[in-house]
Amino acid sequence: MYKIPVSTLFVGKNLVFVPDCHSTNSLAMEFAQRGVGTEGTVVITDNQYGGRGQRGNLWVSEPGKNFTFSVLLKPALRADRQFLLTQVVALAVADYVRSKAGHVKIKWPNDILVNDKKLCGVLIENSLVGSAIQVVIAGVGLNVNQAVFKDPKATSLKLITGKEYDLNQELELLLHCIEVRYLQLREGKVDQLNADYRNNLYRLGERHLFETAGEKFQGLITGVDETGRLLVETGQGARAFGLKEIRFADA
Repeated sequence: MYKIPVSTLFVGKNLVFVPDCHSTNSLAMEFAQRGVGTEGTVVITDNQYGGRGQRGNLWVSEPGKNFTFSVLLKPALRADRQFLLTQVVALAVADYVRSKAGHVKIKWPNDILVNDKKLCGVLIENSLVGSAIQVVIAGVGLNVNQAVFKDPKATSLKLITGKEYDLNQELELLLHCIEVRYLQLREGKVDQLNADYRNNLYRLGERHLFETAGEKFQGLITGVDETGRLLVETGQGARAFGLKEIRFADA
């Protein structure tokens, strides 16, 4: 179904399509462990029936309507800098969506929102050797042509723009965006990635109600630290929160 992209240097040049699978992330990691996955390998399916999301959630997608794929990457990064990969992929998807849908935000750490509704989820999984990242599997679930969702907070490009999209054509555009952002990382443009990620953060600089460990408080997002913790200014001063430690209480 999908063609090898012509606009990329290496992302998607090895393109593995499977009609259905449990998880493209698991399959891509299996390729890496067997030594058959070159950097930039993309594993894509029309029907992922065991997709995983952040915080242990499932990612559910209507078969044949959306993107469910994983990209295998091999960055030279220490384990404590792995959040840079989250920034790379989230920014790449935001770049792509912005070209179609306009106003886009990244809800920390990597959900892509348009008009406060979730369009895309990203799941980054790493294989470590000592303190170094050996392999990164970046899973992307992006709603493209699906028109009906059980979750009222979900949306798709079709619902936003009223257009039907050619998945093969759009995949090449999206993979190009991923490669551009990944090359920024490889070229050491970390400050640019950090600044762009911060500027795209959902509710940055806005006061909202948060919840942590059963406690609700008013806070203001100021950014993220190097390890990817969310920085929130509260009445008791600045605080940093990990992935499962905080959520919006009003969203």
